[in-house]
Amino acid sequence: MEQQHNWTLEDILALYRKPLLELVYEAATVHRQHHDPNEVQISSLLSIKTGGCPEDCGYCPQAARYHTDVEEHGLMSVEQVATAANRARMLGASRLCMGAAWRNVRDDEDFDRVIELVQTVNEMDMEVCATLGMVTEKQAQKLAAAGLYAYNHNLDTSEEYYKEIIPTRGYEDRLKTLENVRKAKLTVCSGGIIGMGESVEDRCQMLLTLSQLDPQPESVPINALVAVEGTPMEEQEPVPIWDMVRMVATARIVMPGSTVRLSAGRTQMTREGQALCFMAGAGSIFAGDKLLTTPNPDADEDLQMFELLGLKPTAPFAKHPKPQPQPVPEEDSTEKPKWSRPGHRIPANVEYTKRGKAKRKITS
Repeated sequence: MEQQHNWTLEDILALYRKPLLELVYEAATVHRQHHDPNEVQISSLLSIKTGGCPEDCGYCPQAARYHTDVEEHGLMSVEQVATAANRARMLGASRLCMGAAWRNVRDDEDFDRVIELVQTVNEMDMEVCATLGMVTEKQAQKLAAAGLYAYNHNLDTSEEYYKEIIPTRGYEDRLKTLENVRKAKLTVCSGGIIGMGESVEDRCQMLLTLSQLDPQPESVPINALVAVEGTPMEEQEPVPIWDMVRMVATARIVMPGSTVRLSAGRTQMTREGQALCFMAGAGSIFAGDKLLTTPNPDADEDLQMFELLGLKPTAPFAKHPKPQPQPVPEEDSTEKPKWSRPGHRIPANVEYTKRGKAKRKITS
């Protein structure tokens, strides 16, 4: 996938701020040059390990420090994941993305099981994606050898605004993880979230950073914040559909070969709004009643929408060949990653951590 343009922040801002219909038309034209406009991939996102995360991401209901309605559960079994994958496949999904609420991958029994989960789903002829936190190059190589198709690690927002939402991991670690994933010859899935209080400049800076990856990501998820009670962002207003359309369209033009994924926040969108996103270049949705822990439209509703719009689900491995499992490399005991901990304080996160502790005392 070749980079098409040496974009600048000013270029991307100018695109984003174009008259909406002109922007959508340009994005639709680019989309048709690189993709089948009548195909949309159906993916399924499965939380294989939920809650209890030690990180302090202000938007996330899985952070152990906050008090939300998320029920914590340990790593799922091979049988549980195989059942979920089969159910997703019957709903038309060609990709299963497995997410674990971890800061980073550790070389332990849980990772050994994840390797087995990847092998199992790959054998079911589904694209396997994983989002497990930060990974080293050796860990990414082990995942690739097991048959992993893609690794997701979102940038979330611009490097500057990132400091306003996450104090426990550094932006450079996210970029390093993507570099490690690419070295392991995995396809890269990386995007972000809008509606967290960021500026238009922050949104476009995130797209610029993604566009400058070489090669550009194969997948770019665009998420609308789902404000969850008990997190520091619970009071954020829903993202207007027009902002989602602009982000999808701008991402499509800036990264023409990437699959732009219409991800979290679809429960707040009408069919008409989603149709406009597809027109603007969105080529994927997540199906199923949940995205990790947040609500998602009913699968039957999505199938009805596909029929109404004349869309067809993308077949698995339509853009890249199915990974052929290889012998999994032995662990490298000399590899000792040093992921950063910036450690600065974000007042809202500190306040909601205190509230979480107080609520746990009351309910315990």
